[in-house]
Amino acid sequence: MLFDTLQEMDRLRSALFSAMDETPTVAAPMNLIREGDRYVLDADLPGVDPKSIDVAVDGRWLTIRAERSTTSEHTKGEWLVRERSNAAVLRRVTLGHDVDVDHIEATYHDGVLTVTIPVAETARPRRIAVGTGTPAQPQLSQATPERAAETAGEGKAEPAHSLAN
Repeated sequence: MLFDTLQEMDRLRSALFSAMDETPTVAAPMNLIREGDRYVLDADLPGVDPKSIDVAVDGRWLTIRAERSTTSEHTKGEWLVRERSNAAVLRRVTLGHDVDVDHIEATYHDGVLTVTIPVAETARPRRIAVGTGTPAQPQLSQATPERAAETAGEGKAEPAHSLAN
């Protein structure tokens, strides 16, 4: 008797979901990591037609959209269990200011969408060279009083702050 009740519940649920006109929207599970000078986002999109995948950047939003359609599968026969349904996938991620949105790339393989987001050149860590030796001495311009005294043959003029006094 229990089996018949479960079968009837499945039939009612299938009828209810197949009668719905609206495709449910689901969020794709994802991982996001930083690998050196890039971020790598992996989103699970099983059963999605690669042609339906849309990856877009608008301002600081990365949006992933995709469609999974099961309507063409097995059109003949009576459904006994129907748990796989059409679904629209939507996932939005806010991008930081440290990314290069002009060079984002996406690939799809074995049900996983991989989006590679490079870090902007200005946000990449860099090393600053440290010089050795004595610091460079400032050059005196030709118009200083000391220079004028030297060129006039009067000897070297001593500046007011000199320790030679």
